[in-house]
Amino acid sequence: MTHIRVPISKLTSGRRVLAAAALTAVTALALTACGTEQNDGGGKAGSAGSPTASQLSQPERAAAQALFDRFEKACPEPGVNSRRPTGTAKPDTEEPETIAPGETPPADPIEPAPPTGPEAELDDRDWCVSAHHEQRVIAALQMLADPTPAKVRKTLNGLGYTDERIHHLKQDGKKTRFYIDLREDGGGRLCESGVAAGAVSDVVPCVAVAEGPFKVTSEVRP
Repeated sequence: MTHIRVPISKLTSGRRVLAAAALTAVTALALTACGTEQNDGGGKAGSAGSPTASQLSQPERAAAQALFDRFEKACPEPGVNSRRPTGTAKPDTEEPETIAPGETPPADPIEPAPPTGPEAELDDRDWCVSAHHEQRVIAALQMLADPTPAKVRKTLNGLGYTDERIHHLKQDGKKTRFYIDLREDGGGRLCESGVAAGAVSDVVPCVAVAEGPFKVTSEVRP
């Protein structure tokens, strides 16, 4: 498997314009996808005897988990959220400016609103892990013609995301929307909200419930 290393600081909106080499590498991954074809409603429609993602062998599951572990090891420890205000800013001790007679006093500065949604709820580790997953998923989806739910599922399976991690595949016009559960075993709330739409495919972080069946609690789409 070829791994594409990009500094996390650069994995903003610009990461969606990927180099041809990266696209070629991910195409190779997608072409090795295992699992049966499924109809747009999510029902199984593969040939008899072909394994689904839920029937992956132990080595295949281990390989998929190794991918997750590698991304997590490359990122900071959980618990730090540099996007959330700490409330420890130094108070303003400067003397207020005097206003000459007849002058209009300046408007009070507008305090920035505290972050909400994923910005507030996900820590630096989540954002780092998310960036790694987004890069590879977007690259694969950008090359997927006619992104039906069945094709999107097969592509995600080929990248190592088992059916247990893929949720709410839904056709939306010519696009397919989906979620990927990236919660770590024993904790974490990270998930990905994706739109498969060819060259304009997009994947952004979202927040899921910490425990139990997968359910999205917060997401913000640009």
